Amino acid sequence: MQTPYYLIDKSRLLPNLEKIAALREQSGAKALLALKCFATWSVFDLMSEYMDGTTSSSLFEVKLGREKFPGETHAYSVAWAPDEIAEMLANSDKVIFNTANQLRRFEAETSGHIRGLRVNPGVSTSEFDLADPSRPFSRLGEADPRDIEPVADLISGFMFHNNCENGSFARFDEMLGQIEQKFGHLIRRMDWISLGGGIHFTGEGYPLDQLAERLKRFAGDNEVQVYLEPGEAAITNSTTLELTVLDTLHNGKNLAIVDSSIEAHMLDLLIYRESATVTPNDGPEEWMICGKSCLAGDIFGEFRFPAPLAAGDRLSIQNAAGYTMVKKNWFNGVKMPAIAIKELDGRVRMVRDFGYDDFAAALS
Repeated sequence: MQTPYYLIDKSRLLPNLEKIAALREQSGAKALLALKCFATWSVFDLMSEYMDGTTSSSLFEVKLGREKFPGETHAYSVAWAPDEIAEMLANSDKVIFNTANQLRRFEAETSGHIRGLRVNPGVSTSEFDLADPSRPFSRLGEADPRDIEPVADLISGFMFHNNCENGSFARFDEMLGQIEQKFGHLIRRMDWISLGGGIHFTGEGYPLDQLAERLKRFAGDNEVQVYLEPGEAAITNSTTLELTVLDTLHNGKNLAIVDSSIEAHMLDLLIYRESATVTPNDGPEEWMICGKSCLAGDIFGEFRFPAPLAAGDRLSIQNAAGYTMVKKNWFNGVKMPAIAIKELDGRVRMVRDFGYDDFAAALS
């Protein structure tokens, strides 16, 4: 197939899903796919066999979850607009408000719906201020139990989302203990608690049994149904971005220009100033892989290869699913990568291509 395209490999997706299923069985927790991280619905048929539904960050994600993913649909937004409420209610099982103010504002309209409130515990694992839900002056949830107490009878659950790429069970356990200590008296009044996403429990060597035991104990001690909202954990290492070298030059370093753009197709890496991943990244030849947009810093990273690169060579950028496909854009009019799926039997099929008409339709 003509590059660039994202290739979702179901055989690499499946191990993550099997770990999610094992955690659900051992802990009693339910797992909802976080659509803000990954929303490529062509693989929802497989994912829905191992997960309980979806959670959202916007009305459109709510509607996508309801339409494409069997199971529960949780509706969260940092702020709901008045004209979104009716559609949100029609397409969701639960609504989670970000603040007590929004809960009060839409109390009458949502009175017959299951309602929850986001709580900001003030602790996190994020190393990036940009992504830290508990950063100073955060707008993400209510932080003071005294502000939650007056509206506690209007809801049946809380969402705590404070983990970010947290691969440490010890740190998760510590923070959950702090949450129980600060908000336990309110938690015990609820029926369900979401502990959000950002827990990297599908990573190599993660103590899944310990996590399952901790979640089960938390649920039992507080008499609540626990939800998790895996995003990256569900799809990590499942997808590549397939590229072709278009040109090479030397300007102090060996440079290879590819038919893609990190600004347009892997924006999250550029935002956090992280390098893409190429495997095996080994050999005597060192090359900087550069995108084809006019942005000077459109660079995927520097990697090693067994031989010099040349126009026509194919490259695979690893781990190109989470917070990448949902952020792709039409910067510079660079052709958006198609989407292909490698089935469990090894067949590869194209499920979506993008062309000029899509580019023009995104503008006016």
